[in-house]
Amino acid sequence: MIENDFQNQNTFTIIPLSEGSFTVDKTKIFQPFEINKDHLQQRPVGSLLVEVQPFVIITSKDILLIDTGLGFSKNGELQIHSNLKANGIQPDQITKVLMSHLHKDHAGGISKMDKLGNYHLSFPNARYYVQQKEFEFAMETGFPSFMSEEISVLQNHPQVEWLNGDGMIDNSIQYHITSAHSPFHQVFWINEGNHKLFFGGDDAPQLQQMKNKFIAKYDFDGKKCMELRQQWWQQGKAEGWTFLFYHDTKTPIFEAQ
Repeated sequence: MIENDFQNQNTFTIIPLSEGSFTVDKTKIFQPFEINKDHLQQRPVGSLLVEVQPFVIITSKDILLIDTGLGFSKNGELQIHSNLKANGIQPDQITKVLMSHLHKDHAGGISKMDKLGNYHLSFPNARYYVQQKEFEFAMETGFPSFMSEEISVLQNHPQVEWLNGDGMIDNSIQYHITSAHSPFHQVFWINEGNHKLFFGGDDAPQLQQMKNKFIAKYDFDGKKCMELRQQWWQQGKAEGWTFLFYHDTKTPIFEAQ
């Protein structure tokens, strides 16, 4: 558990929920990769090495979950549930689930299947915040980028707060559609006291990408992603943001100075 007390005003507890490192290529299949055991040279040509890492953020009024991981299970339990419990949090304590987008490595843990094959939301007491056009796009596009069956439970569900464009949640969480990594991808700023956390999802997935003008072919608009990263990096350093990196194998949390 990583606890940060900023200027003795308010306390954020930030918990990275690592599901491990993976290689992924154009097939969009996530293959487990053990950094201390496997060799980088042996990974498939053209594949990326990424961490899959949702975050829990405990604020003065919420236990937030940002994105929900791959949705893998072990011994009949979702990995994200196991990871939460290992950090002293029960799944029913999550109050809000913020979704940057619905690609399967970010949205696999949205729901879980019961013994009859029916899907239910994985966090029974949480409000889920999802861009409506992202959901429509995901359902229309489907496999392999999206797992339509797993996310279909969102449709018409009373716990889902459908977002349309930019806005604020409870005057403390700002969301903004970028249309950069994917057509309806959104990013979040979480404000507590005088401090600001930034989660850029797959627009800003790794620390190193913030520091150079990297353009990825896999992004919907790679040039826009690069430009946004440059903008956020400069603004974040000037304002002292804390960055959260979903796919960074070494630096999940970076406090800009």
